[in-house]
Amino acid sequence: MDNQKEYRYITHINSPSDLRNLKEEDLPAVCQELRADIINELSHNPGHFASSLGVVELTVALHYVFNTPYDRIVWDVGHQAYGHKILTGRREQFKTNRKFKGIKPFPSPQESEYDTFACGHASNSISAALGMAVAANKHQEDRNIIAVIGDGAMSGGLAFEGLNNVSSTPNNLLIILNDNNMSIDRSVGGMKQYLLHLNTNGTYNKIRQCLSETLSGWGILNPKRKNSILRFNNSLKSMLSQQQNIFEGLNIRYFGPIDGHNVEELVHTLNEIKNMKGPKLLHLHTVKGKGFKPAEKSATVWHAPGLFDPETGERIVKHTEGEPPRFQDVFGETLVELARENDKIVGITPAMPTGCSMNILMKEMPDRGFDVGIAEGHAVTYSGGLAKEGMVPFCNIYSSFAQRAYDNLIHDVALLKLNVVLCLDRAGLVGEDGPTHHGAFDLAYLRPIPNLTICSPYDEHELRRMMYTAQLPDMGPFVIRYPRGRGQLPDWRCPLEKIEVGSSREMKAGKDLAILTIGSIGTLAAEAIKMVEEEENVQIAHYDMRFLKPIDEQRLHDIAQRFDKIITLENGTRKGGLGSAVLEFMADNGYNPRVKVLGLPDAFVEHGSIPELLHELELDIEGIYNHIKTVLS
Repeated sequence: MDNQKEYRYITHINSPSDLRNLKEEDLPAVCQELRADIINELSHNPGHFASSLGVVELTVALHYVFNTPYDRIVWDVGHQAYGHKILTGRREQFKTNRKFKGIKPFPSPQESEYDTFACGHASNSISAALGMAVAANKHQEDRNIIAVIGDGAMSGGLAFEGLNNVSSTPNNLLIILNDNNMSIDRSVGGMKQYLLHLNTNGTYNKIRQCLSETLSGWGILNPKRKNSILRFNNSLKSMLSQQQNIFEGLNIRYFGPIDGHNVEELVHTLNEIKNMKGPKLLHLHTVKGKGFKPAEKSATVWHAPGLFDPETGERIVKHTEGEPPRFQDVFGETLVELARENDKIVGITPAMPTGCSMNILMKEMPDRGFDVGIAEGHAVTYSGGLAKEGMVPFCNIYSSFAQRAYDNLIHDVALLKLNVVLCLDRAGLVGEDGPTHHGAFDLAYLRPIPNLTICSPYDEHELRRMMYTAQLPDMGPFVIRYPRGRGQLPDWRCPLEKIEVGSSREMKAGKDLAILTIGSIGTLAAEAIKMVEEEENVQIAHYDMRFLKPIDEQRLHDIAQRFDKIITLENGTRKGGLGSAVLEFMADNGYNPRVKVLGLPDAFVEHGSIPELLHELELDIEGIYNHIKTVLS
């Protein structure tokens, strides 16, 4: 489907140099067209919607003022950057955004010279941009470096580490703070409150308005004097609020807040401050979803809304009667059930209450659910502190984001054997968000850590039983990883029963080949087994291993003594996970079967739908079927 429209301006912008040839008074119309183009395209090719609408004016102003790609724009949280992609020569290709073999879901230097750094995970822009700014100084390059941080990313610890270093390292970095009071859900925490106070100090805003009107009357409020007026505003605000501006306190020159949707004011301000020496921060106030009323009213829903009607704003949600629930919703509902019975249970999530369905607990028991902001390491250590004093925290983090909390998990949870239940949503392939979001590595990076229990459910019933088991006394650190998307069982509720830690299940008996799986990918193996047995006179055994650690050694002894052909299958990297654990066991115990390890390759898997990626990697039913036939031959 090609919904490309002809516009007066953006149809003819093939690079930012074309944008810079326009008159400044043309820029509001460019913004209007760019916003309309994003709305039109995403209505039928879903993606991250509201974030990019909120930075349309900023995107246009940045490419108009700065000499990109020589000047570097480092985006933080790449779902802000759709307008950037369109203005940098990818408008024709944008219809393939997030599609299999299409352009990448987030900016990537592998795709365009205008994409300066990876930005799938939040809060890295300041650190990366500082490195670029220092390198530019070392090379004596007159290059502007701009970090655009927003969508709640300023709450991340790495952002504060970067700010601290910016204040003490010679550089000319420009930090643009896109303050929209949002990440995916509403922003939380002290930084949110601080920025709100910077925006809403009543006395300051009244005096500032009066001053603006007076200076305008005198004819001296013009772009040439804007710098001195902005600096005076900062001093005035500090005096009236009786507190030091945190950025000024770090020796970072602060400007703002200004309206992030006034493109001409943005251009004037950027031109005023871009050649100033030393680090500086421009604070913008924006509205996530700007220009599309439904998104402005409900930014969380419209963060990634799926298909919708661009004229009416009606979302096109396909419901199939009796379809299985999403794994995340089974988690959310089961957590509430457990919390009703166990008053020690609390829920923690780093800025993903809706994404992981922790919002179900937070709605029913608001005092027992905690959104800690974009701060995965803190979420884990905070959970450790709760567990140390007798609570049972269920800490839910997307698998790929949990990579950022690795040391916290080792030092603050596993070392102390604390009963933190780490629930890893979006484990394995996640689809269109691509390599920054695939939960490929959790099994491999968690398995070496002492004291951990690591498991993965075959279906929704198993998820509920694992959650019940995890909160029982003396369980210690307990990891449950499960995939994005829907499960297998429309009738998903089942009794909450204990599973024996380290136990596996024989799903099907056999004598010619043993297939060992972990997690819901085992359901694909079951289908492939049926296909092979319908064609061949063979009997294939299937085992759901359930636990990677402790692994069911009794079961492995039995398998090794009965089978000389084994296949392992996991929705994670095949280096270090279930397959590696089985091979280690066989070597340690003197067994020598033929073992075929199936899993994700030793490479970053690109984006596409999960069925497309599974087929590409030969891990769908057809691929597993072919592997079985090869091993049997």
